[in-house]
Amino acid sequence: MNVPAWMWIATIGGLLVLLAVDLVIVDRKPHEVTIGEAARWVIFYVAMAAVFGLGIWYFSGGQYATEFFAGYITEYSLSVDNLFIFLIIMTTFKVPAIHQHKVLLIGILLALVMRGIFIAAGAALISQFSWVFFIFGAFLIYTGWQLARENHDEEEEYKENLMLRMVRKVFPVTDDFHGSNSFIKIDGKRYVTPMFIVMVAIGSTDLLFALDSIPAIFGLTKEPFLVFTANAFALMGLRQLYFLLGGLLAKLVYLSIGLSVILGFIGVKLILEALHTNNLPFLNGGEPFHVPTIGIEVSLSVIIGVLAITTIASLLKVRRDPEAAKHVGANH
Repeated sequence: MNVPAWMWIATIGGLLVLLAVDLVIVDRKPHEVTIGEAARWVIFYVAMAAVFGLGIWYFSGGQYATEFFAGYITEYSLSVDNLFIFLIIMTTFKVPAIHQHKVLLIGILLALVMRGIFIAAGAALISQFSWVFFIFGAFLIYTGWQLARENHDEEEEYKENLMLRMVRKVFPVTDDFHGSNSFIKIDGKRYVTPMFIVMVAIGSTDLLFALDSIPAIFGLTKEPFLVFTANAFALMGLRQLYFLLGGLLAKLVYLSIGLSVILGFIGVKLILEALHTNNLPFLNGGEPFHVPTIGIEVSLSVIIGVLAITTIASLLKVRRDPEAAKHVGANH
């Protein structure tokens, strides 16, 4: 896929304009996001992703468009499970409801910048060493297995990561929020507020999530442009999904199992592809293995099918046994 520099610039510029408009709306009148407002934003961003995918179809063909949609759906679905952690972060720091939207917006913008660096590094690595798919595949299978073993019945607590601890060492932090301000001067001394700390928490936590989601999408497409845009659209719609789903998150009791199946499936796909293009001298004398590979159309069908089955099974389970719902303390 040949993507000229101007297309990269135009795409990133367009994404930044969307984020800027969103931020201006938030800053103009901070408020608690309603279900209706969140639903309209989610529809808007999903529609934007769909239009973008159709544009790829028109200009570059169905293969690349299918890869984009498969990557976008995978990234979005993996992000839904991450919303549980966002709920815990918001609750731990007692973020006022009227400021939660801005926290998510800035935090996710930070995550998008850091993911862009990850994607560039991953693309460079893959272009030079095809055997890295063996590592990605094994990692995804292991991550899927770990995800399936998670016990969501236990109450989760948020523990500050290294980045947050470093910020606290460098900057003094106020005890209370000061509106939507991230920085404030008290008696001539500059402080950061809990608002800034939460934004860093959201951004750095999402970066950790990228450790499995980015290898997963590289298993669906090797095109850096598609990897980046699929991540961008998934992240941009994520914060609205946070407000829209709300209590529904507690009902997705089988979500982790479904995501573990998807990660395991993509991991197997990557390993098969690595075997098919093998050039490691200590494996089969450096010759490719004659193994079947999994096409993008099959991948997309499996991803959609697993998500549909997971969602339906979760809702049926909770309907029969309301106590099965996950309990994540968060006030919207």
